[in-house]
Amino acid sequence: MKTLGIIPARGGSKGIPKKNIKLLNGKPLIAYTLEAALSSTIDRVVVSTDCQEIAQVAKQFGVEVIIRPSELAKDSTPTLPVLQHIVNNINETFDAVVTLQPTSPLRVAKHINEAIELFKNDDMADSLVSVIEVPHNYMPEKLMDIKGKYLVGNSEAKRRQEINRAYARNGAAIYITKASRLDKYIFGGNILPYFMSKINSIDVDYIEDWEIVECLLKNRH
Repeated sequence: MKTLGIIPARGGSKGIPKKNIKLLNGKPLIAYTLEAALSSTIDRVVVSTDCQEIAQVAKQFGVEVIIRPSELAKDSTPTLPVLQHIVNNINETFDAVVTLQPTSPLRVAKHINEAIELFKNDDMADSLVSVIEVPHNYMPEKLMDIKGKYLVGNSEAKRRQEINRAYARNGAAIYITKASRLDKYIFGGNILPYFMSKINSIDVDYIEDWEIVECLLKNRH
């Protein structure tokens, strides 16, 4: 299975300004994904960006860059047309597209390789999504509302073992899509789950996420 890895990295970031190139424990946030992708079994890696500073960092790591048009660099731009733009602007065909968001710095090559192997070995799979188990205290059985100054909710307390498991996409750490399905969706059809841990699933959206990840990285070293 021949794979194309795409790292979509837009320049605009409201929560953390210039997030993708901001130094996290000594190197740009996007560098962790660039290194993971280059160390993985992905056949070709491309960064899609509208930002020259991001493009410069990617090129320093030896990663190919395709500048996206301004209409694909808005806050409201979904990821699918960004991926389609890359696929339509390269002179090579691939069996599958691996999407790696640059905001998951604790996702490493091992995770990417495991996900690719899982997808490759399932002929019926149309796509793959990395997921994390939803903590039991966030399940519907545990949720409560506030009316006035009092909590209102399910009065029947359930133990963790009695609550069904559910899974959530973990900040787009890894998506894999059959190239033939990319005209319709990033994930859909028969979707394979790739299970990841809480720590490796951390997606850096807010400054609190940044501080947690930086602490974890420092302790790892």
